[in-house]
Amino acid sequence: MSIKHAAAAKTTVTRDVNKLDIETGNIYESVAMMGRRANQIAITIKEELTLKLEEFAVSGENLEEVYENREQIEVSKHYERMPKPSAIAIQEMLEGGIVIRRPGQEGTISN
Repeated sequence: MSIKHAAAAKTTVTRDVNKLDIETGNIYESVAMMGRRANQIAITIKEELTLKLEEFAVSGENLEEVYENREQIEVSKHYERMPKPSAIAIQEMLEGGIVIRRPGQEGTISN
């Protein structure tokens, strides 16, 4: 699932715990992996936002010249409306989009 194509649902969704541990067989390992993936997603989103907002950076030091930039506001609102990284990670886990790598094992589990 692409971060750019994530649905922006603002509702609470009840998840079936039995579906979350299908990949690993252990709910705690699944939660830890979803947490790691959520951190990766958050870092990616933050980097994208920083790059986009750098375009609007003011080169002068005069704060009086700072004005509201309509495009900057729209970019910020877009990122505020995006689903949380944890929700994206859960959806990726349910769709089988997370690759599991275990140290000491030659193969990986993936869908």
